[in-house]
Amino acid sequence: MTYTVGTVERIWRYPIKSTGGERLEQAEVIARGLAGDRLFAVRDGEGKFGSGKNTRRFRRMPGLLELRSRYPDGTERPELLDLHGAVVADPTAFLRRYLGRDDVELAREREISHFDQLPLSVLSTATLDWVRAAVPGVPVDERRFRPNLLIRTPPGTRPFAEDDWFGCTARIGRTLCVEFVRSSERCVMTNQAQRDLPHSPLILRAIAKAHHSRLDALATVLVPGPVSSGDAVTLL
Repeated sequence: MTYTVGTVERIWRYPIKSTGGERLEQAEVIARGLAGDRLFAVRDGEGKFGSGKNTRRFRRMPGLLELRSRYPDGTERPELLDLHGAVVADPTAFLRRYLGRDDVELAREREISHFDQLPLSVLSTATLDWVRAAVPGVPVDERRFRPNLLIRTPPGTRPFAEDDWFGCTARIGRTLCVEFVRSSERCVMTNQAQRDLPHSPLILRAIAKAHHSRLDALATVLVPGPVSSGDAVTLL
């Protein structure tokens, strides 16, 4: 028995890891995930990637999230946009000035993945609406959580409905099939300022209290294919 859980409301791609991304009306999804997503990162002299946190693979680099990245039409190398939305002529030179480090560069993914976890992150509007209600007065939209797909769920859908999808295969549109595996464990990145969203520690605190800091549905790609705004998301 199949069951439609919602439709694709918005599609997001983040060409340069840990920077603001670009909203798309349609995209190709390949085995790696959304084509071009997080394909580039800011890499330091020790080979760690710029992020909002320090781990074995990542280096905390405050301020990256206030920049944006996008792919110009027909190109495979992203543009980096500064705080004012202007395209940066030399991304590596700009990043060294902006971050105050002379050991960073804009680098394409090689053997080590730029993803924190799995290739595709999916978030429901039911969960997003819950977060907004939990932190009144704090501006919240899906950019706080950096999903690839925001799914418009029907009225009355409970928050964290994504939990029910784990272990299920879903068809998105006509061809794309994914398997929902687990949720992301959220970190301080959700609190950080980006463009018109101010810093607030209340967001992560609310998610930690209500849902053990976990939010979204992470998926692997079973059958690649296109995804477009308005596509149905159907559990198989």
